[in-house]
Amino acid sequence: MRRKRWWIAFLVVILIGAVLAFTIEFEYAYMPDENDILNDTYGNFRGYDLWGDQISFEQAGHPSFSQKDLSASNGAVKVDDEFLDFGRDQFYKETFNNEEYMTDILGIVDGGITIPSITKATLKLMGRGTDDLKVKLAKDITIGDRTYQKGEEISTGLDVPKGAFVPMGMPIEYSRGKVRVGASCASCHATVDRDTGKVVEGAPNADFNAGMMLAMAPNSTAYFTNTDLERIEVYVNDQKRKVTASKGGEHSLPDPAEVEAHVDETLANWPPGNFDSTMDLESNPTQIPDSFTLADHPYGWNGFASVGPFRGLSSLNNNVHAQNSDLLAQFEQSNELFDIDKEVYIGMILQNAANKNYRYDPESGEKPSEFFTKLDDTPEVPGVNEMIKPPSFPKLSLFSPNGTLVSSEGFRVGEQINAMSAFQNILRPPTNTKAKDHSSSIEEGRQIFNQANCASCHAGAGYTNHQLIPAEEAKTEPSRAKAFRDIQKIRTESWTYSPDTPVPIPSSAKKLKVPTDHLSKEEIKRTLADGNDGAYKVKGLIGLQWTPPYLHDGGVAVGPDLSKDIGIPGTWNAGIKPDPGNSLKGLVDRNLREKIIETNKSDPRLRDVHVDGTGHEYWVDEEAGFTEEEQQALIDYLLDLKLGPE
Repeated sequence: MRRKRWWIAFLVVILIGAVLAFTIEFEYAYMPDENDILNDTYGNFRGYDLWGDQISFEQAGHPSFSQKDLSASNGAVKVDDEFLDFGRDQFYKETFNNEEYMTDILGIVDGGITIPSITKATLKLMGRGTDDLKVKLAKDITIGDRTYQKGEEISTGLDVPKGAFVPMGMPIEYSRGKVRVGASCASCHATVDRDTGKVVEGAPNADFNAGMMLAMAPNSTAYFTNTDLERIEVYVNDQKRKVTASKGGEHSLPDPAEVEAHVDETLANWPPGNFDSTMDLESNPTQIPDSFTLADHPYGWNGFASVGPFRGLSSLNNNVHAQNSDLLAQFEQSNELFDIDKEVYIGMILQNAANKNYRYDPESGEKPSEFFTKLDDTPEVPGVNEMIKPPSFPKLSLFSPNGTLVSSEGFRVGEQINAMSAFQNILRPPTNTKAKDHSSSIEEGRQIFNQANCASCHAGAGYTNHQLIPAEEAKTEPSRAKAFRDIQKIRTESWTYSPDTPVPIPSSAKKLKVPTDHLSKEEIKRTLADGNDGAYKVKGLIGLQWTPPYLHDGGVAVGPDLSKDIGIPGTWNAGIKPDPGNSLKGLVDRNLREKIIETNKSDPRLRDVHVDGTGHEYWVDEEAGFTEEEQQALIDYLLDLKLGPE
């Protein structure tokens, strides 16, 4: 009898534990204190943003001010201390539920890299911090012709600040009996300084090995549109794996293992610090940009984020959290954008999902969309991230080139991404501590900057004229400039809801047309590569000390040794961090650049993803009439640039 009671008690404990496991929930994300931050200043703007027009509280209250409607119902966003604090909180913590896509569908911690392996690597630091967490693989992983062995250390590029015990920008959630991880802004747009272990807010995580981490996941096919998988029919080898198409008839799903192998190999070719943020079935990643964003509009490598609050910055933030972390959000446009029926599109992404509860079985006879609707908490919106449908849905627009807007229930429309934008606009890079040793050289460099006519493009507060340069003129590797070409097929006018609209959207919500009058037809055509080969925007020059390598593809990379640390093969791929001064020399010295391009093009992995470091052929070297000392003075000047008045 006693033994029976023991077993009953044991079963009760197990039952209680199981119930608790599925009822207890928690979330955690690292956020640094003021003493843990290296940035020494923040901007001081407080006021209103009205579709990018910034009006301070002092201006708004001055009797001579030409009154504008600064109400939220007219599109105005109030920026005060509370809003900026909220934006900083969102910058570090908000995922918009992308942990569901990243963990349950992609399986970011279910492949070679796991929660236990990340935890062990972090604990091993003993609080020292790192800008590149090296993680031992939990299992053998084969990518292409290489097998990575269990126990082998992989550079993830994840940053762990001094004293922290979790990677920055990787919020952790426990719910429904499972640990999930996601990605916030800080995973890509903040970094740890190697010398101090402190956080530099706004600096790009230049060595974040996103491609390799995605490739290590069991269902990297969840990012197939960001690779060069153009003809899925070549991967169909089992005619029984069919789905009913959205307009009737049947289509075959491609073999999941073969698609996975191809996608893995392409993703693994992305250089550290690069990410392909467009779904154009072309693998052409760009360097992760900085978030020293004020006066650097329009945003994006081709200036696509050019309308809406904060001069398009909110549109950029929306694109990151909608399209880049939840590809299911685009299934309503998959036929027009990718020539893939939406049922095939959903089926491809889910047929090998990491979590078996999310895994679609074509033999079930159920449509992929029907299966997805049953597991989705928000079936009224495409995808699993927290989003809403703007008035223009399912069409795409300049304001929402992905078709949706990220906004969480309980907040107001765009409140979170607008707060992120306001916070990013006050970020300033740390002061260049080496500048005082080069004060005379810096002044000479300013003169060289003007003499070399750099200011013809790099002028103004952020050292940009905010213009788009045609791809054929920029001479930069051209594939990325054409990434938005297919958007034109289903583009409509830009509409949103007023920023005081609650989420979920009430039927009485006020719709606002997003102003686009400041853009010429030619600019729009260049951005969308409509009838041309596209364009690249003139990048601002603030924070260059923290942003090597250079150019949109990050191909202009030179390490500490000018004679051998050349290009991506001689820096990132050799475990060597690009040096800002030497990389800038590679940007303005044609002989050094020639070596960089030659080295990059000799690597088939870089050729596969269109990274070569070509373009921006504006030289400050001996052939252009400048001495080596004058060239170095220019470099010293560029590394010391500070944001000027607008």
